Amino acid sequence: MIARLNHYLQDIFYIALSLVITVFGAIGLYVILFHLLRSYFRRFERDIALVTLNVSAYPGLTLFVLLGLAMIAQNSNSLATVDWLQRLLLGCIILTISYWCLRLFKQVLIYYLKDYAETTEVMWDEVLLPLLEAIVPVMIILMSGALILQLCLGLNLTGAWVTLGGSAFIIGFAVKDILANFFSGIALLIDSPFRFGDVLRIESGSEGSSHLGILRKIGVRVTHIYMFELHTEVYIPNSVMQSHKITNLSRPIEPVFFSTPIEFNPQCNLEHAKKIMQEILLAHPDTVGNIESKLTCLKNYYGWENEFAQKKENGIQRLLAEYAVNNKLEEVEDALNAMMITLQFVEQGGLTQEEIDTVQTEYDDILKLMGLTVVKQKTRKQSFLNLQHIQPKFVIRETKDPDSLIHLVRKWYRIWLGDPNMADEDEYVLLEIWERKIELLKRRTRKLHQKILNPLQEETRLDDYVKELVRWLRDRFKQARSSWHEPEVRMERVVKDEGHTYIRFTLNYYVDDIRLEDGERGTRVNSDIHREIMHHLKDDCRGQA
Repeated sequence: MIARLNHYLQDIFYIALSLVITVFGAIGLYVILFHLLRSYFRRFERDIALVTLNVSAYPGLTLFVLLGLAMIAQNSNSLATVDWLQRLLLGCIILTISYWCLRLFKQVLIYYLKDYAETTEVMWDEVLLPLLEAIVPVMIILMSGALILQLCLGLNLTGAWVTLGGSAFIIGFAVKDILANFFSGIALLIDSPFRFGDVLRIESGSEGSSHLGILRKIGVRVTHIYMFELHTEVYIPNSVMQSHKITNLSRPIEPVFFSTPIEFNPQCNLEHAKKIMQEILLAHPDTVGNIESKLTCLKNYYGWENEFAQKKENGIQRLLAEYAVNNKLEEVEDALNAMMITLQFVEQGGLTQEEIDTVQTEYDDILKLMGLTVVKQKTRKQSFLNLQHIQPKFVIRETKDPDSLIHLVRKWYRIWLGDPNMADEDEYVLLEIWERKIELLKRRTRKLHQKILNPLQEETRLDDYVKELVRWLRDRFKQARSSWHEPEVRMERVVKDEGHTYIRFTLNYYVDDIRLEDGERGTRVNSDIHREIMHHLKDDCRGQA
């Protein structure tokens, strides 16, 4: 009897001591999570650590307490026999972990995946992420529910799993085409060879025909493409897309290449005709070429009174605005390249604080060229001792400098909107394209600023990050005009047709943005060019175009 009483008292003492240790452990964990770590994480530029802590603090604290109670119940002689208590604690632990996973998924993973998608210009932020937001929480809830039913309530779900597996196999076989489109869509979204607004040539392997269209959206099951020749949106199953040969005409450059033949009487002055056609191609406001040469040629051609006067005036203003953008962009790139050389020199052996300040000052000057500035905000943070301390926070904002890159880009595309050939929806197309690029520029400059401010272990890679920004400016923000973009006229061959002989020329040129005018911009430009050629050469070279 006395031995049993001693054993009972020891068990009571163990439970009490364990509860005290659990309570003090919970208090210590509370101080660490809600004060020490929170105060430390607030010093970071990126808020992912702080957000993750806020999401995890209460679930983590609750899980710690539940695990402590479960260990007490399991190791206690008197409580170990209470089966319902063991099951209740296990169920609470499963629910807490499920709740924790749901909050981490929704408030951390999805949020930063969306942020990453906007930074990298991928397409899955509008389709794949909403799909994950809908499916993953349901899967977490179903799995936690199944674990509670099986482990806590003792239900045998083996038969249910077998039935579910057999049903899934039957359903999967019945909807195999839908599943094929689904997984093809996932593959296209994750490893997409094209982006929204790209001009695609789709060639059918069976028919041997090809069609031009603009990519509108990659869905989970179908891809939406606006077809030029049909003037309608076509929905192509994703599994069918994989069987087609797709050429992305917007890569590596956004202007789209055109090649069209034109024939002349061999008795005309062929060299003179070639020179005139070369200038006419270059003079059109919507073709790509050296801007200074285009402005010179444009004054001598396309003088169609009222019909082309507004177009010509807008073209001149647009080319002048683009010329200013190109010069400013070149100035920014030169400054970034100079900063890259500075980094390569000072980053050997690590950066001192003085060197970081020097690089930061140089980068601030580059930001001013872009139309951005770093603003230091002082925010009051509360420490775990309830003491107020000042912590600086750096924010990159736009300036009002009219000579900055961002301001010049906005001025350029707003002049472009005055083009009389623009369709109504082109206003939204240009606005969306360039404002998105400006926002991406801000994100990338902010990211580089954070790395310069807090290089940590990446101080020897800062020059690589600067090089990456330069490459993005050239390839994604606004592509520079190269010599191989210049319009070209080639004398191809002699053509004989019904007893007549002609000299065939080929006109090769790029149209600035074929996405405009409902995809008809290239056709309209081609018509303008042929009309101007006939206007200048109809008396000298009578042939057929």
